[in-house]
Amino acid sequence: MRHTFLLFALVVVSPFTVAVGDESDFQSIFDGKTLKGWEGNLDFWSVQDGAITGQTTPEKKLSKNTFLIWKGETADFELRLKFRIENGNSGIQYRSEHQGDYVVKGYQADIDAKMRFMGILYEERGRGILAERGNKVEISASGEKKTVGKAGDGQALLDSYKNEDWNDYVIIAKGNMLTQKINGHTSIVVVDHQKDKRAMKGILALQAHVGPPMIVQFKDIQIKHLSQVK
Repeated sequence: MRHTFLLFALVVVSPFTVAVGDESDFQSIFDGKTLKGWEGNLDFWSVQDGAITGQTTPEKKLSKNTFLIWKGETADFELRLKFRIENGNSGIQYRSEHQGDYVVKGYQADIDAKMRFMGILYEERGRGILAERGNKVEISASGEKKTVGKAGDGQALLDSYKNEDWNDYVIIAKGNMLTQKINGHTSIVVVDHQKDKRAMKGILALQAHVGPPMIVQFKDIQIKHLSQVK
């Protein structure tokens, strides 16, 4: 009986279980020198010191959020990159939609210099905050957001963060389950059952945010496709 129970325990999979991928099949989508493969408003986006750089200044302000868009599309994937931010707010859009003029709608892995929103899941031009840092959330078919547990230690994530220095971000999208990690700490896990609002495929993009002068940088950007876009 004990052996039967142990076997059962091994095969039961939680809806929040994330498979651990290997290192193969990751594709670099930034060459470290140019914005080849990306498009956006070059008044605000450039390559500096080997990193994609989004920058606003007192003389060069944004009237709305603008995005640098990767010229590819994703369905199920794992994305890995390094980021750093000085002041302001930014984010990584995924499974998102380009609405024209470098305006993007969809899931966003948030980046925030003041740390209030760092690591949360936000839906730009959509449902707003879907999960706060450290939480596991299920979104029902009708759109109700329910916190069902802890995704990780939010304070440990904040303690690991290197201010104005390079940090690691990992995003995994598999089916209707979304996982985000910063410096190895899981920030959110979301299972999105709201079929009329969720996205199962879409673009990747990087955000420069309206507000005070800011600079955000990204490098070592790699993606592994877990399924093909259909």
